[in-house]
Amino acid sequence: MPAEPAARSVHTTWLYTLASIVFFFGFFDLIVMLAIGETVMGAGGLDTVAGAPYSTDLMLALAMLGLTLVATATQLRYCWFLRVGRGGGLPHPGWTAALIAPAALVWLLGLAAPGEALTAAVPLWAAASLVAALLPTTPRRLVLLAALILTVAHVAIFTALHGAPAGPQSSNTFMIGLFAVMLPIMLLTSLWWWEVVVQLDRNRRTAAELAVTQERLRFASDLHDIQGHHLQVISLKSELAERLLERDPAAARELVHETRMIAKEALEETRSLVAGYRKVAFDDELENAREVLTASGAACELRLGPLPADAAAQSALASVVREATTNILRHSEAATVTIALATTDGRCELRIANDGITTTDASAPATSRAAASRTPGSGLAGLRDRLAAVGGTLEHDEDASAGTFELRATVPVRAGVAA
Repeated sequence: MPAEPAARSVHTTWLYTLASIVFFFGFFDLIVMLAIGETVMGAGGLDTVAGAPYSTDLMLALAMLGLTLVATATQLRYCWFLRVGRGGGLPHPGWTAALIAPAALVWLLGLAAPGEALTAAVPLWAAASLVAALLPTTPRRLVLLAALILTVAHVAIFTALHGAPAGPQSSNTFMIGLFAVMLPIMLLTSLWWWEVVVQLDRNRRTAAELAVTQERLRFASDLHDIQGHHLQVISLKSELAERLLERDPAAARELVHETRMIAKEALEETRSLVAGYRKVAFDDELENAREVLTASGAACELRLGPLPADAAAQSALASVVREATTNILRHSEAATVTIALATTDGRCELRIANDGITTTDASAPATSRAAASRTPGSGLAGLRDRLAAVGGTLEHDEDASAGTFELRATVPVRAGVAA
């Protein structure tokens, strides 16, 4: 839905650009036709012009006026093809031929008809400016150069055939020359502005697509955190319940109950995530991590300092705790786990260390080799992105000889409250 107003805005910008170009060409051609009209009036009131019957001059002037009207119509219609922008390519050759042909005939008739030299040359100059705007840079310059040469050549040939005008020039001559110089400048500047608007609209669309992609990645990361953690805990408790089913049915029943509650919690958190209302409670995640790790047989120690006051920082650290806990359960055989939170130099550091790195040599137990061969989780990359969003960092150290692994996450601290 938000794309529709933007699309209408771009379309409106094009309409304004097109209207300004059409107005400029229309006004320019109107001045040219007024100048030719003066020639028609002059030809009709003279007995002879350069030794020819006045009727011939009048017919030539009327033909020029009619062809100029046709050239004006094709120029205004050709403006619609400018939407592709500079260098966007020419339309069907028939349209270009229809644009050039009447202007070229005016150029030729202007050599024989009475009037001013420049008047009959500018329709071809205007048509060439339109064609040049749709060509790449080098062909564009060549077309404008050729049009300029033809314009100058027309003035030179007309002067050679008819001589320099004895009287003062028409009042429109200066304006025609000024508009002829401004025409390609105005045209290329307007198209440059139009290209800027189009590029901005493309960038806006790209930014919107990136925002959607980032939101999808965020949702996928949150869903991975929730489901991966809870499913791992459910798997662990179900396995313990299965082992205790014959030896201690009451304890097995309690574990089954806890499994059901965890599944219910996972369902509720998933629904909250979909609804967009999920908030991560950092202190709850710390307690849950201790309970789950203790249930798996590891001695978990919490060393907690002040919590960061920023909700986004707490949410990011809670995700680190959840991901680290899940990875310890899946990829290690930890006997001891230490979760420490401390604040130094304006930054809050969370350290999660365990001694459960397994060996893969031939003398190691089969269960250890199997655990070590499992592919590690892919959540660390998502955690780095999440921490980077709040100005934090994520690092890890692994000591294979000592069998220890430590994950360190830091976030900036604005204020703290006692844990």
